Amino acid sequence: MSRVGAFPHLRQDFAASLVVFLVALPLCVGVAVASGVPAELGLITGIVGGLVTGSMRGSSLQVSGPAAGLTVLVFEAVQTFGLPALGVIVLASGLLQLAMGALRLGRWFRAISVSVVEGMLAGIGLVLIAGQLYTAAGAEAPASGTEKMTGIPGLLADTLSSPEALASLAVAVSTVVLVVTWGRMPKRVRAVPGALAAVALATLVTLAFDLPVGTVQVQGLLDAVQIPPLSEFGGLATLSLLGTVAAFTLIASAESLFSAAAVDRLHDGPRTRYDKELMAQGAGNTVCGILGALPMTAVIVRSSANVRAGARTRASRVLHGVWLLLFAALFPSALALIPLPALAGILIHAGWKLIPLRSLVALWREHRGEALILVVTAVAIVTVNMFEGVLTGLALSVAKAAWDASHIRLEVVETRDDLVRARLSGNATFLRLPKILDSLEALPKDRPVALDLSGLHHLDHACRTALENWAERHSASGTEPVRLTREDVVTASP
Repeated sequence: MSRVGAFPHLRQDFAASLVVFLVALPLCVGVAVASGVPAELGLITGIVGGLVTGSMRGSSLQVSGPAAGLTVLVFEAVQTFGLPALGVIVLASGLLQLAMGALRLGRWFRAISVSVVEGMLAGIGLVLIAGQLYTAAGAEAPASGTEKMTGIPGLLADTLSSPEALASLAVAVSTVVLVVTWGRMPKRVRAVPGALAAVALATLVTLAFDLPVGTVQVQGLLDAVQIPPLSEFGGLATLSLLGTVAAFTLIASAESLFSAAAVDRLHDGPRTRYDKELMAQGAGNTVCGILGALPMTAVIVRSSANVRAGARTRASRVLHGVWLLLFAALFPSALALIPLPALAGILIHAGWKLIPLRSLVALWREHRGEALILVVTAVAIVTVNMFEGVLTGLALSVAKAAWDASHIRLEVVETRDDLVRARLSGNATFLRLPKILDSLEALPKDRPVALDLSGLHHLDHACRTALENWAERHSASGTEPVRLTREDVVTASP
């Protein structure tokens, strides 16, 4: 069989892989720097995402690597547990993803409320933007999200009084402006991804004018590998580290599978097999953990670029990993020329795109409860931390679902012969018990009442007990007792 016959779409996949490589390169470096780890660890995760996850079945055109959505969580983990523990956390998360995929739990991540996921991304975006504003001005960012937010006025005042900080901020702002306006360039110019063009131009300007801005610290690809020592695995016995592993697993899995659903809408090829995709992500994170690199997720920016560039098979994402490996091996010194404020500008733009302003406006108009879940999740992530913020969103989502499922209605269906005939329908749960009792207490006490419960789909123990107590005490003295007409409810006796 000829090579063309074995790889009928090699030309399209080859061209698409180059585009994805050019999109991924500045993001891999930027995410690593923003996460507080060596820049090369971002490239390692991108390489593993291409060579390992990219070669596995699941989502044929989705591209994986380090993502802005995990930047805040990784930074918190490194600050709390240290860089050597990062590999343990990522390795444990990868193994957990493999187990969940083998148990066919991947599809259940699709049941997570979209409002929680968008609130999570919005919170990450806000913290990411706030943190990168400090990097843009050449300053050190505070640790917590709240401190980052409240410190911005002081940062601005300090920047205005420092020529070096102003020069750094100018590079960052120019980078953001170029990325935002790149889509208006001629089609031939837009063949180069906007993020790469912005970083390249910022690098050239910084070198040409010898601007006093910080640049990426380089230590070499092999030197950056952080194989976790055995002593770090003892941390898995602590609740705090296990909570971080759970947060990594939950957020990385949800983001990857939601991205897969979005990518499926962009092409007509094979649909995502969610359990296999979860295992592919798990395999990639397991390898990243062994190498002490950043965690990976599927990334919608790279994935959509892959589809738009004409990719047809998994070969494009595998090849993009090859190009990242060749760049890291052959041109490591090029990373040292990249100005940090340019990467900050790229991540500020990425953080802004994580905030779903249009979705929030639409939700507020149509489903205010979902909009509140989104906002509360985002605020909790900014003010507390990532894990507790996501748990808050999930708890609110479950509570809202339970509340919505507890619809109850009382209607008076007949009032002749001095008999009040009323009917309860819907789901009678403790969540709606006050409403049920208020409605029943409004029924006349001086006339006999027949309450039909056959319209109830569900009657929990709390409501059953409350209805029986109400039936015993509702009727006035000398009036026929309330009759409850449902087989599984005890009728009150006179």
